[in-house]
Amino acid sequence: MHDVLPVLSSRNATLRFKNRQRKLLEIHESLRGDVRKRNRMAVQRATSLSGGGGVAGGRLTMDDRRAIAAGIGDGLSYAEIARRIGRPTSTISREVARNGHGRYAADRAQQATRRRGRRSATHDARGESAGPAREFVDELTALLAGTGMPRMASRVFAGLITSPTGSRTSVELVSELRVSPASVSKAIGYLESMELVERRPDPRSRRERYSIGDDIWTRAVRTDSSAHAAVADAAQRGVVLFGAGTPAGIHLSRMATFFGDLTRQLRGSGLADPGIDDAMTAVAALGHARQPMTAQQLGTVLGWPQHRLDDAIGRLREQPALGDPFTLTEDHVGYRLEPRQDRLSADQRDAVRRASVGESRD
Repeated sequence: MHDVLPVLSSRNATLRFKNRQRKLLEIHESLRGDVRKRNRMAVQRATSLSGGGGVAGGRLTMDDRRAIAAGIGDGLSYAEIARRIGRPTSTISREVARNGHGRYAADRAQQATRRRGRRSATHDARGESAGPAREFVDELTALLAGTGMPRMASRVFAGLITSPTGSRTSVELVSELRVSPASVSKAIGYLESMELVERRPDPRSRRERYSIGDDIWTRAVRTDSSAHAAVADAAQRGVVLFGAGTPAGIHLSRMATFFGDLTRQLRGSGLADPGIDDAMTAVAALGHARQPMTAQQLGTVLGWPQHRLDDAIGRLREQPALGDPFTLTEDHVGYRLEPRQDRLSADQRDAVRRASVGESRD
Protein backbone atom coordinates (compact mmCIF):
# COMPACT_ATOMS: atom_id res chain seq x y z
CA MET A 1 0.00 0.00 0.00
CA HIS A 2 2.80 2.35 0.82
CA ASP A 3 4.32 1.58 -2.59
CA VAL A 4 1.09 2.54 -4.39
CA LEU A 5 0.69 6.00 -2.80
CA PRO A 6 3.64 7.62 -4.59
CA VAL A 7 2.36 6.34 -7.92
CA LEU A 8 -1.17 7.67 -7.30
CA SER A 9 0.23 11.01 -6.16
CA SER A 10 2.35 11.25 -9.30
CA ARG A 11 -0.61 10.42 -11.53
CA ASN A 12 -2.80 13.01 -9.79
CA ALA A 13 -0.11 15.67 -10.28
CA THR A 14 0.16 14.78 -13.97
CA LEU A 15 -3.63 15.02 -14.40
CA ARG A 16 -3.72 18.39 -12.66
CA PHE A 17 -0.90 19.64 -14.89
CA LYS A 18 -2.70 18.44 -18.04
CA ASN A 19 -5.96 20.02 -16.93
CA ARG A 20 -4.24 23.35 -16.35
CA GLN A 21 -2.52 23.07 -19.72
CA ARG A 22 -5.82 22.35 -21.46
CA LYS A 23 -7.52 25.31 -19.82
CA LEU A 24 -4.65 27.59 -20.81
CA LEU A 25 -4.95 26.41 -24.41
CA GLU A 26 -8.71 27.02 -24.34
CA ILE A 27 -8.18 30.56 -23.01
CA HIS A 28 -5.51 31.22 -25.65
CA GLU A 29 -7.77 30.03 -28.49
CA SER A 30 -10.64 32.10 -27.12
CA LEU A 31 -8.49 35.22 -27.03
CA ARG A 32 -7.25 34.57 -30.57
CA GLY A 33 -10.84 34.19 -31.70
CA ASP A 34 -11.85 37.46 -30.06
CA VAL A 35 -8.94 39.26 -31.70
CA ARG A 36 -9.79 37.87 -35.14
CA LYS A 37 -13.44 38.81 -34.64
CA ARG A 38 -12.56 42.37 -33.60
CA ASN A 39 -10.20 42.74 -36.56
CA ARG A 40 -12.92 41.59 -38.97
CA MET A 41 -15.40 44.03 -37.46
CA ALA A 42 -12.89 46.89 -37.66
CA VAL A 43 -12.14 46.17 -41.31
CA GLN A 44 -15.86 45.96 -42.14
CA ARG A 45 -16.56 49.23 -40.34
CA ALA A 46 -13.63 51.01 -42.00
CA THR A 47 -14.72 49.78 -45.40
CA SER A 48 -18.31 50.94 -44.88
CA LEU A 49 -17.18 54.35 -43.63
CA SER A 50 -14.93 54.94 -46.62
CA GLY A 51 -17.67 54.21 -49.14
CA GLY A 52 -16.77 50.58 -49.69
CA GLY A 53 -13.31 51.00 -51.13
CA GLY A 54 -11.00 52.62 -48.57
CA VAL A 55 -10.24 53.02 -44.91
CA ALA A 56 -11.40 55.53 -42.35
CA GLY A 57 -9.20 58.55 -41.86
CA GLY A 58 -8.96 59.66 -45.50
CA ARG A 59 -10.88 62.48 -47.14
CA LEU A 60 -14.45 63.09 -46.07
CA THR A 61 -16.99 61.58 -48.41
CA MET A 62 -20.36 62.97 -49.41
CA ASP A 63 -22.00 60.52 -46.98
CA ASP A 64 -19.76 61.84 -44.20
CA ARG A 65 -20.78 65.40 -44.99
CA ARG A 66 -24.47 64.48 -45.02
CA ALA A 67 -24.00 62.90 -41.58
CA ILE A 68 -22.25 66.05 -40.33
CA ALA A 69 -25.05 68.27 -41.63
CA ALA A 70 -27.66 66.01 -40.04
CA GLY A 71 -25.79 66.01 -36.73
CA ILE A 72 -25.57 69.81 -36.71
CA GLY A 73 -29.27 70.01 -37.51
CA ASP A 74 -30.01 67.72 -34.55
CA GLY A 75 -27.90 69.89 -32.26
CA LEU A 76 -25.19 67.28 -31.67
CA SER A 77 -21.71 68.22 -30.50
CA TYR A 78 -18.73 67.84 -32.79
CA ALA A 79 -17.45 65.02 -30.59
CA GLU A 80 -20.71 63.08 -30.93
CA ILE A 81 -20.78 63.59 -34.70
CA ALA A 82 -17.16 62.43 -34.87
CA ARG A 83 -17.98 59.26 -32.95
CA ARG A 84 -20.91 58.48 -35.20
CA ILE A 85 -18.89 58.62 -38.41
CA GLY A 86 -15.62 57.35 -36.99
CA ARG A 87 -13.56 60.50 -37.44
CA PRO A 88 -11.44 62.67 -35.10
CA THR A 89 -13.27 65.59 -33.53
CA SER A 90 -10.70 67.98 -35.02
CA THR A 91 -11.67 66.80 -38.51
CA ILE A 92 -15.29 67.75 -37.88
CA SER A 93 -14.44 71.16 -36.41
CA ARG A 94 -12.15 72.02 -39.35
CA GLU A 95 -14.74 70.86 -41.87
CA VAL A 96 -17.49 72.99 -40.35
CA ALA A 97 -15.19 76.01 -39.91
CA ARG A 98 -14.15 75.90 -43.55
CA ASN A 99 -17.65 75.48 -44.88
CA GLY A 100 -20.10 77.69 -43.13
CA HIS A 101 -20.55 77.03 -39.38
CA GLY A 102 -24.31 77.24 -38.69
CA ARG A 103 -25.07 77.40 -42.44
CA TYR A 104 -23.22 74.16 -43.14
CA ALA A 105 -24.67 72.20 -46.06
CA ALA A 106 -23.25 68.91 -47.35
CA ASP A 107 -23.54 69.69 -51.07
CA ARG A 108 -21.95 73.13 -50.75
CA ALA A 109 -19.15 71.71 -48.60
CA GLN A 110 -18.46 69.00 -51.17
CA GLN A 111 -18.31 71.53 -54.01
CA ALA A 112 -16.07 73.88 -52.02
CA THR A 113 -13.68 71.01 -51.26
CA ARG A 114 -13.45 70.14 -54.93
CA ARG A 115 -12.71 73.76 -55.83
CA ARG A 116 -9.98 73.93 -53.18
CA GLY A 117 -8.54 70.71 -54.52
CA ARG A 118 -8.34 72.14 -58.03
CA ARG A 119 -6.72 75.33 -56.77
CA SER A 120 -4.22 73.32 -54.73
CA ALA A 121 -3.33 71.22 -57.76
CA THR A 122 -2.83 74.38 -59.83
CA HIS A 123 -0.62 75.91 -57.15
CA ASP A 124 1.43 72.74 -56.89
CA ALA A 125 1.91 72.66 -60.65
CA ARG A 126 3.11 76.27 -60.65
CA GLY A 127 5.25 75.84 -57.55
CA GLU A 128 3.37 78.64 -55.78
CA SER A 129 2.44 76.66 -52.66
CA ALA A 130 6.13 76.42 -51.71
CA GLY A 131 7.07 79.88 -52.94
CA PRO A 132 9.09 82.60 -51.23
CA ALA A 133 6.07 83.94 -49.32
CA ARG A 134 5.29 80.59 -47.69
CA GLU A 135 8.96 80.02 -46.92
CA PHE A 136 9.15 83.45 -45.29
CA VAL A 137 6.09 82.77 -43.12
CA ASP A 138 7.57 79.42 -42.02
CA GLU A 139 10.91 81.07 -41.24
CA LEU A 140 9.24 83.88 -39.28
CA THR A 141 7.20 81.33 -37.33
CA ALA A 142 10.34 79.40 -36.39
CA LEU A 143 12.16 82.57 -35.33
CA LEU A 144 9.26 83.74 -33.15
CA ALA A 145 8.99 80.30 -31.56
CA GLY A 146 12.72 80.48 -30.85
CA THR A 147 12.14 83.59 -28.74
CA GLY A 148 9.81 81.64 -26.45
CA MET A 149 6.47 82.41 -28.09
CA PRO A 150 4.23 79.30 -28.28
CA ARG A 151 4.39 77.60 -31.67
CA MET A 152 0.71 78.07 -32.54
CA ALA A 153 0.75 81.71 -31.44
CA SER A 154 3.81 82.20 -33.65
CA ARG A 155 1.98 80.71 -36.64
CA VAL A 156 -1.08 82.89 -36.10
CA PHE A 157 1.02 86.03 -35.64
CA ALA A 158 3.03 85.30 -38.79
CA GLY A 159 -0.22 84.71 -40.69
CA LEU A 160 -1.68 88.02 -39.51
CA ILE A 161 1.37 90.18 -40.12
CA THR A 162 1.73 88.86 -43.68
CA SER A 163 -1.98 88.99 -44.53
CA PRO A 164 -2.60 90.70 -47.91
CA THR A 165 -5.66 92.47 -46.47
CA GLY A 166 -4.03 93.41 -43.16
CA SER A 167 -6.45 91.30 -41.11
CA ARG A 168 -8.08 87.87 -40.93
CA THR A 169 -11.11 86.29 -39.30
CA SER A 170 -10.86 83.20 -37.12
CA VAL A 171 -12.38 81.13 -39.93
CA GLU A 172 -9.77 82.41 -42.38
CA LEU A 173 -6.97 81.56 -39.96
CA VAL A 174 -8.36 78.05 -39.46
CA SER A 175 -8.51 77.52 -43.22
CA GLU A 176 -5.11 79.09 -43.92
CA LEU A 177 -3.22 77.29 -41.13
CA ARG A 178 -5.27 74.06 -41.33
CA VAL A 179 -5.75 73.85 -37.58
CA SER A 180 -8.74 73.60 -35.28
CA PRO A 181 -10.79 76.64 -34.18
CA ALA A 182 -9.81 75.90 -30.58
CA SER A 183 -6.11 76.19 -31.47
CA VAL A 184 -6.65 79.55 -33.17
CA SER A 185 -8.77 80.82 -30.27
CA LYS A 186 -6.10 79.88 -27.73
CA ALA A 187 -3.36 81.51 -29.84
CA ILE A 188 -5.39 84.72 -30.25
CA GLY A 189 -5.99 84.84 -26.51
CA TYR A 190 -2.25 84.60 -25.89
CA LEU A 191 -1.43 87.29 -28.47
CA GLU A 192 -4.09 89.61 -27.03
CA SER A 193 -2.65 89.16 -23.54
CA MET A 194 0.70 90.30 -24.96
CA GLU A 195 -1.04 93.25 -26.70
CA LEU A 196 0.21 92.01 -30.07
CA VAL A 197 -3.14 91.78 -31.89
CA GLU A 198 -6.36 93.77 -32.02
CA ARG A 199 -9.89 92.63 -32.74
CA ARG A 200 -12.68 94.60 -34.37
CA PRO A 201 -16.09 93.74 -35.86
CA ASP A 202 -16.23 92.74 -39.50
CA PRO A 203 -18.74 95.13 -41.13
CA ARG A 204 -19.66 92.47 -43.70
CA SER A 205 -20.56 89.74 -41.21
CA ARG A 206 -21.06 89.00 -37.54
CA ARG A 207 -17.51 87.73 -37.19
CA GLU A 208 -14.56 89.59 -35.73
CA ARG A 209 -11.38 90.42 -37.60
CA TYR A 210 -7.92 90.23 -36.04
CA SER A 211 -5.08 92.51 -37.10
CA ILE A 212 -1.68 93.84 -36.07
CA GLY A 213 -2.05 97.36 -34.65
CA ASP A 214 -0.12 100.35 -36.00
CA ASP A 215 1.46 100.96 -32.60
CA ILE A 216 2.11 97.29 -31.80
CA TRP A 217 5.83 97.72 -31.18
CA THR A 218 5.32 100.79 -29.04
CA ARG A 219 2.88 98.83 -26.88
CA ALA A 220 5.23 95.85 -26.82
CA VAL A 221 8.04 98.04 -25.48
CA ARG A 222 5.71 99.47 -22.84
CA THR A 223 4.67 95.96 -21.81
CA ASP A 224 8.28 94.78 -21.68
CA SER A 225 9.45 97.78 -19.69
CA SER A 226 6.67 97.26 -17.14
CA ALA A 227 7.53 93.56 -16.84
CA HIS A 228 11.23 94.33 -16.45
CA ALA A 229 10.47 96.92 -13.77
CA ALA A 230 8.40 94.35 -11.86
CA VAL A 231 11.27 91.84 -12.00
CA ALA A 232 13.72 94.48 -10.76
CA ASP A 233 11.43 95.38 -7.85
CA ALA A 234 10.95 91.72 -6.91
CA ALA A 235 14.70 91.06 -7.04
CA GLN A 236 15.36 94.08 -4.81
CA ARG A 237 12.86 92.79 -2.25
CA GLY A 238 14.68 89.46 -2.35
CA VAL A 239 17.96 91.19 -1.50
CA VAL A 240 16.37 92.58 1.66
CA LEU A 241 14.78 89.22 2.51
CA PHE A 242 17.86 87.01 2.11
CA GLY A 243 20.49 89.57 3.02
CA ALA A 244 22.80 91.52 0.74
CA GLY A 245 25.89 89.49 1.80
CA THR A 246 24.41 86.03 1.15
CA PRO A 247 24.91 84.17 -2.15
CA ALA A 248 21.19 84.57 -2.89
CA GLY A 249 21.32 88.28 -2.07
CA ILE A 250 24.34 88.84 -4.33
CA HIS A 251 22.66 87.10 -7.28
CA LEU A 252 19.40 88.97 -6.71
CA SER A 253 21.24 92.30 -6.46
CA ARG A 254 22.86 91.72 -9.84
CA MET A 255 19.47 90.75 -11.24
CA ALA A 256 17.83 93.90 -9.86
CA THR A 257 20.59 96.08 -11.32
CA PHE A 258 20.35 94.50 -14.76
CA PHE A 259 16.56 94.73 -15.08
CA GLY A 260 16.51 98.19 -13.54
CA ASP A 261 19.03 99.46 -16.10
CA LEU A 262 17.09 97.78 -18.90
CA THR A 263 13.85 99.43 -17.76
CA ARG A 264 15.46 102.87 -17.65
CA GLN A 265 16.97 102.42 -21.10
CA LEU A 266 13.65 101.39 -22.64
CA ARG A 267 11.70 104.18 -20.98
CA GLY A 268 14.39 106.76 -21.64
CA SER A 269 14.65 105.86 -25.32
CA GLY A 270 11.20 107.22 -26.06
CA LEU A 271 10.21 104.00 -27.80
CA ALA A 272 7.48 103.45 -25.24
CA ASP A 273 5.96 106.88 -25.89
CA PRO A 274 3.26 106.67 -28.59
CA GLY A 275 3.46 110.46 -29.10
CA ILE A 276 7.10 110.20 -30.15
CA ASP A 277 6.31 107.34 -32.48
CA ASP A 278 3.54 109.40 -34.12
CA ALA A 279 5.86 112.41 -34.48
CA MET A 280 8.45 110.32 -36.32
CA THR A 281 5.72 108.82 -38.51
CA ALA A 282 4.59 112.31 -39.52
CA VAL A 283 8.18 113.18 -40.45
CA ALA A 284 8.43 110.03 -42.57
CA ALA A 285 5.18 110.93 -44.39
CA LEU A 286 6.38 114.45 -45.21
CA GLY A 287 9.73 113.06 -46.33
CA HIS A 288 8.05 110.65 -48.73
CA ALA A 289 5.75 113.36 -50.06
CA ARG A 290 8.71 115.68 -50.90
CA GLN A 291 6.28 118.58 -51.02
CA PRO A 292 4.19 120.60 -48.56
CA MET A 293 1.05 118.98 -47.17
CA THR A 294 -1.87 120.55 -45.36
CA ALA A 295 -3.03 119.20 -42.02
CA GLN A 296 -6.07 117.66 -43.70
CA GLN A 297 -3.95 115.92 -46.35
CA LEU A 298 -1.48 114.63 -43.77
CA GLY A 299 -4.24 113.34 -41.51
CA THR A 300 -5.96 111.63 -44.45
CA VAL A 301 -2.90 109.78 -45.75
CA LEU A 302 -1.99 108.62 -42.24
CA GLY A 303 -5.56 107.70 -41.36
CA TRP A 304 -5.43 109.72 -38.14
CA PRO A 305 -8.09 111.82 -36.42
CA GLN A 306 -7.29 115.51 -36.06
CA HIS A 307 -6.35 115.33 -32.37
CA ARG A 308 -3.76 112.63 -33.04
CA LEU A 309 -2.14 114.69 -35.81
CA ASP A 310 -2.17 117.79 -33.60
CA ASP A 311 -0.39 115.84 -30.84
CA ALA A 312 2.28 114.62 -33.28
CA ILE A 313 2.91 118.11 -34.70
CA GLY A 314 3.01 119.54 -31.20
CA ARG A 315 5.60 116.95 -30.17
CA LEU A 316 7.78 117.85 -33.18
CA ARG A 317 7.68 121.52 -32.18
CA GLU A 318 8.55 120.72 -28.57
CA GLN A 319 11.32 118.28 -29.52
CA PRO A 320 12.80 119.34 -32.89
CA ALA A 321 15.46 116.63 -32.57
CA LEU A 322 12.78 114.05 -33.39
CA GLY A 323 12.89 115.23 -37.01
CA ASP A 324 16.67 115.28 -37.19
CA PRO A 325 18.31 116.01 -39.65
CA PHE A 326 15.25 117.99 -40.73
CA THR A 327 13.08 120.55 -39.01
CA LEU A 328 9.34 121.00 -39.41
CA THR A 329 8.13 124.31 -40.83
CA GLU A 330 4.65 125.58 -41.66
CA ASP A 331 3.46 128.30 -44.05
CA HIS A 332 0.30 129.14 -46.00
CA VAL A 333 0.82 126.06 -48.21
CA GLY A 334 1.13 123.56 -45.39
CA TYR A 335 3.75 121.59 -43.47
CA ARG A 336 7.17 120.88 -44.98
CA LEU A 337 10.58 119.57 -43.95
CA GLU A 338 13.67 121.75 -44.20
CA PRO A 339 17.28 120.61 -43.65
CA ARG A 340 18.68 121.70 -40.30
CA GLN A 341 21.18 124.50 -40.85
CA ASP A 342 23.38 123.47 -37.94
CA ARG A 343 24.16 120.04 -39.38
CA LEU A 344 26.44 121.45 -42.09
CA SER A 345 28.99 124.24 -41.94
CA ALA A 346 28.77 127.18 -44.34
CA ASP A 347 31.54 125.68 -46.48
CA GLN A 348 29.77 122.31 -46.63
CA ARG A 349 26.50 123.93 -47.65
CA ASP A 350 28.27 125.88 -50.42
CA ALA A 351 29.95 122.69 -51.63
CA VAL A 352 26.59 120.88 -51.77
CA ARG A 353 25.02 123.72 -53.74
CA ARG A 354 27.91 123.82 -56.23
CA ALA A 355 27.70 120.05 -56.69
CA SER A 356 23.93 120.28 -57.26
CA VAL A 357 24.37 123.06 -59.84
CA GLY A 358 27.07 121.08 -61.64
CA GLU A 359 24.87 117.97 -61.87
CA SER A 360 21.93 120.00 -63.22
CA ARG A 361 24.15 121.47 -66.00
CA ASP A 362 25.36 118.03 -66.99
